Amino acid sequence: MSNVATKVAVIGSGISGAVCASTLARNGVSVTLFDSARGPGGRMSQRREIAEDGKELLFDHGAPFFSISNTDVLRLVHEWELKGLVAEWKENFGSFDYHSKKFIEIDQDGMSKRYVGVPGMNSICKALCNETGVESKFGVGVGRLEWLDNENSWLVMGMDGQNHGSFKGVVASDKSIFSSRFKDVTGSPPPLDLSLVPELAMKLQDIPVNPCFALMLAFTEPLSLIPVKGFSFKNSEILSWAHCDSSKPGRSTTSERWVLHSTSKYARDIISQTGLRKPSAATLTKVAEDVLEEFKSTGLNGSQPFFRKVHRCVDFVVSTGGCLSRGSAFPAASVAGEEKCLWDDKKKLGICGDFCVSPNVEGAILSGLAAAAKLIDAPSCL
Repeated sequence: MSNVATKVAVIGSGISGAVCASTLARNGVSVTLFDSARGPGGRMSQRREIAEDGKELLFDHGAPFFSISNTDVLRLVHEWELKGLVAEWKENFGSFDYHSKKFIEIDQDGMSKRYVGVPGMNSICKALCNETGVESKFGVGVGRLEWLDNENSWLVMGMDGQNHGSFKGVVASDKSIFSSRFKDVTGSPPPLDLSLVPELAMKLQDIPVNPCFALMLAFTEPLSLIPVKGFSFKNSEILSWAHCDSSKPGRSTTSERWVLHSTSKYARDIISQTGLRKPSAATLTKVAEDVLEEFKSTGLNGSQPFFRKVHRCVDFVVSTGGCLSRGSAFPAASVAGEEKCLWDDKKKLGICGDFCVSPNVEGAILSGLAAAAKLIDAPSCL
């Protein structure tokens, strides 16, 4: 691959960034991947919690599963299946009407396959970020991307001011790299100055997102009144989705674990009161009580959980200690159209993510593949 820019930085280790980094590495590109989180996954992260009795509890608190229709993505998924990273989640799903307190739809024929990572949703990203040719730097937030005009390269600076070197190309799969919300939260400008890429700037201004609270619950006994393992809610102001995490392939069944997602309206109402800073313990307690009470009032849950904890999915938050933590709100727009990613050929800058294609895992994968293809096809900068 003599025509490839041979040193590239990928920012963000969600499925889009991970697929992009892996694809580049397989095509002979040296990739350094940066993520401020402790590990890969983004919305496909898995949370490890400890119950009062010391028992370990694992939850896929973001994307519960994914379905595939694109043939290129399906080939990738089959490759992951052969490696044991992915399995089909063969359970019944449905929809529950909160007003009538009845299931109004139950899908028993499996019209579309639902896939999950094994043993967690983040297993795919973990494997991709560890492939030969990918150097992954976790716990390293990018504070500034500086364009070096005389060298036709990007200088990557950390949140702490550390110089992480220059790169012939950059792919950003993390919205906070260019989001105006970065300044609202940190007081500092976003790492990427959009005036450097005016043709992309208009498309990247204030991408709308749907925030969400995820309540993780663990029960000693199965919730036998629920005839499905995943279902959406109709006519609920608070709940949008519920799934039984312990029913997925490769998960521990020593307890029954459920994840409940709030509606975006409920999450926005809470965030409008608390702001983007890390919610207080009192706020999180209120959210847990609201969501659990709404779940109980369905009549489907007759027992008390022995564990409960709320996680907030937003663009990014600042903890009380001042540390930036990038999260994972669900995108509400697609900005790239048929190109599937945004690309500046002069500066070899790619923007990818589900917000470029469609708000799901398949959209994120397609965007990551598209960004990798742009760099692979780019004329040499060397």
